[in-house]
Amino acid sequence: MSDNLWKVLEVKESILKNNDQEAAVLKEKLKKQKTMLINLMSSPGSGKTTTLCQTISRLKDSYAIGVMEADIDSDVDAETVSKAGARAIQLHTGGMCHLDACMTEQGLDGFNSADLDLVVLENVGNLVCPAEFDTGAQKNVMILSVPEGCDKPLKYPLIFEVCDAVIINKIDVMSYFDFDIEKCSQWIHELNPKAEIFPVSAKTGEGFESWCTWLSKETDAWISREN
Repeated sequence: MSDNLWKVLEVKESILKNNDQEAAVLKEKLKKQKTMLINLMSSPGSGKTTTLCQTISRLKDSYAIGVMEADIDSDVDAETVSKAGARAIQLHTGGMCHLDACMTEQGLDGFNSADLDLVVLENVGNLVCPAEFDTGAQKNVMILSVPEGCDKPLKYPLIFEVCDAVIINKIDVMSYFDFDIEKCSQWIHELNPKAEIFPVSAKTGEGFESWCTWLSKETDAWISREN
């Protein structure tokens, strides 16, 4: 019984180690082709796709943008972002609650990312599994929506620790919810002092100038860097 338990732990460690190696190879590939990859994570219903559409509408004239939509089923989101002006591909995970580096690379190859400046991977809606796997992205971003509550950094610390930026969405309904944005920001920075925080409303467009400025700056820096 004990031997079997240790074997399970060794398999888990091996999977994560292999994924990290695959992620490192993918990052080098993206560096050479000068494509910026963003891993966008959140819980279901946080407004990922609406946030993406607002972002695409502001940046599509400056960058060639692609979006990989990861869902257990359907192609609704891919169709939506395609209409917004991005090249889109739908990734069906077959029940998997996250994407890893190998799955991400398959998606990138699926729509030939070499001629894209910016690719966003809209990960599976989940605050746990996606944070554990390196997808090969240059930046990790998550969306926390106001209706979810301001205490999510306390309950799901890992996803906040690994993110370079946190978008707090649906601020247009903040008056209807017990959401303390200052306390939430404090908890985020206690976990991750370097995390950028962007309060936005994907419905009204409020706050998107700051978010898009940051994303443009990071994308320009990646595209112009020497290999």
